[in-house]
Amino acid sequence: MAGHSKWANIKRQKAVVDAKKGKTFTQMSRAIIMAARSGIPDPNGNFQLRTAIEKAKAAGIPNDNIERAIAKGAGNLGGDNNTLEEICYEGYGPGGVAILVEALTDNRNRTAADLRLAFSKNGGNLGETGCVSWMFSQKGACVVESVEDEEKLLEASLEGGAESYEMTDTETADVFTDIGNLEILSQTLKVQGFKVTDVELRWIPGNYIEVADSEQARSLLKLIDTLEALDDVQNVTANFEMAEQLMAAMA
Repeated sequence: MAGHSKWANIKRQKAVVDAKKGKTFTQMSRAIIMAARSGIPDPNGNFQLRTAIEKAKAAGIPNDNIERAIAKGAGNLGGDNNTLEEICYEGYGPGGVAILVEALTDNRNRTAADLRLAFSKNGGNLGETGCVSWMFSQKGACVVESVEDEEKLLEASLEGGAESYEMTDTETADVFTDIGNLEILSQTLKVQGFKVTDVELRWIPGNYIEVADSEQARSLLKLIDTLEALDDVQNVTANFEMAEQLMAAMA
């Protein structure tokens, strides 16, 4: 499973280059709404909701906003957010890079129009369902920081049912598992004393396209930035790799 962390590393590099805070309040609130709707509106018994709340708190979202989002997801409040649906859009960026866009929307026509415009203005095109999704597989991922003993991490990961792990730098690792086993893996790593800083579902590209041309890199990063800025967009994944020096030069 080597290479599964390439896109995650690019996302981290982009965050440094762009100096962005991350998800907007709207995006994180919608994630909480969907998590509360998909299970019980109690984080103690809903792993997806608990994870969404932890990310929202880490981003500085006030507790009142979080409680309101949970209430909306549970159907205790009215409003358009109760009509949210999850949709995965697919397309191509400059150079044929495959792009998956996960969205939460209350108006799929508006979202599709916004995405189509973003793709077309930045050298890409929005495709049909299935045009690139076959290139990706979805896994559960735990990001573990402050790893001092890699052998201990391996033992804990195996105990938690992990399929593999990758060291993304000297003290940080991504540990992968089947989607249904993610909560067990996360809990096992925490019980074993590891610092789990993020838990997520991650689309893993089966192959990567190397981007070395500066103009293509600029267009591609601008496209991804434009997509991520849309309120309806929750996550963007692409199958390219790029040298850190080139990415930094795009700043």
